[in-house]
Amino acid sequence: MDELRKNEEYTCKITGCTSEGLGVARISGRAVFVPDALPGEKCRVQLLKVGRSAVYARVLERLSASPLRMVPDCPHYGRCGGCDWRHVRYEGELEYKLQRVNDALARIGGLSLRAETILPAPEERRYRMKAIFAVGEKDGKPVTGFFRARSHDVIPVEDCALQSEEANAAAAVLRRWMAENRLRAWDEEQRRGLVRHLFVRSGMVCVVAAGKPVAAEELVSSLRDALPGLKSVIWNVNRSEGNTVLAGEFITLWGEDRVEVGLSGLRFRLSARSFFQVNPAQAERLYALAVDMAALTGGEEVVDLYCGAGAIGLLAAARAGKVTGVELVPAAVADAKATARENGISNARFLCADAAEAAENFAGEGIHPDVLFVDPPRKGLDPSVIGSIAVMAPERVVYVSCDPATLARDLRLFEEKGYRAEKAVAVDMFPRTRHVETIVLMSRMKD
Repeated sequence: MDELRKNEEYTCKITGCTSEGLGVARISGRAVFVPDALPGEKCRVQLLKVGRSAVYARVLERLSASPLRMVPDCPHYGRCGGCDWRHVRYEGELEYKLQRVNDALARIGGLSLRAETILPAPEERRYRMKAIFAVGEKDGKPVTGFFRARSHDVIPVEDCALQSEEANAAAAVLRRWMAENRLRAWDEEQRRGLVRHLFVRSGMVCVVAAGKPVAAEELVSSLRDALPGLKSVIWNVNRSEGNTVLAGEFITLWGEDRVEVGLSGLRFRLSARSFFQVNPAQAERLYALAVDMAALTGGEEVVDLYCGAGAIGLLAAARAGKVTGVELVPAAVADAKATARENGISNARFLCADAAEAAENFAGEGIHPDVLFVDPPRKGLDPSVIGSIAVMAPERVVYVSCDPATLARDLRLFEEKGYRAEKAVAVDMFPRTRHVETIVLMSRMKD
């Protein structure tokens, strides 16, 4: 086996791809990761980094191109870290995402289960109802955009194709307001400046800053002029260190502290910190599928862990006897309760608690729900949560996941606890990005 060295050139065939959209070739028995290369392509590459665990290369010449390749439709692609698949036709992106899910189920989970299909999104552009813009400075001027991959370098983006027209317009107002008032962007290293991020969600604009509001009336007036559908302007005083976007004190500058979003016939009340899916059209399909998998007949007791603003539990309530949702963020719990009240849903309650502690308490109290929904963050479930769920012994568990690797790991642990994964469906919630949602139905195996 030849030893690979930096700057050496090779001709290779791309045989696979990573979840981040990197092509994978094998050279001298080692996996080599190649940006902007697709499976089936033949390329002449130059090695850029040869490490013990990974080798990276760049394309010098594409000798044959995949029929799935397309010219990226965004001038920022390749610099901004927001998208991963803009160089691939959408049918190819779906194919690669479905393959990623099934590879994880097989290799990490050791399961024979396969997701037979992936539900495509009806729109590949302007589908996000929530935007988070990073704020920085370039040449002494304020900019809004997104971080370069694996960095805190803000790439200025004035028109992101994933965001709504409303969000892009709000970002333009913020830049102009900062320039006119000579307000500085927050510098994490120097610990100085003011404006950190801009958060926009369906009628709500939230400015995230390191200090108290300034020039607030001017900001509100400009936003109201630019955004006809605006309902709420919030100022978030976030003095925390690190990457947390929303934290600290929330001050309502104008309008309400929550906005209303329609989904599957219900009206949801959402505050800035409430988790809610960013793609409404796909969220309806995702949640409808999750509730269908639960096979509710009208009398079941349901537990919904990591419930966010309560979407799955509230939609399931019409087909269940009793629903209990658990969420750690107090504002999200308040939103779920308000949504239940305003939609006349009387058989759903929501608890503000850590999901792991709640699951342990439910198990200790002898609570045995018929169906349990779980929609955890990207890191998946702690083994203790899986153990507590097994003690509660629901007949069916519906797992909604945003990360195939942690999903597969958890499914293996569930199997050890007596649960068989029976059905999996992938859902493309985030077109043109690496992310993919998966819903899995598990049933308790009989002794």
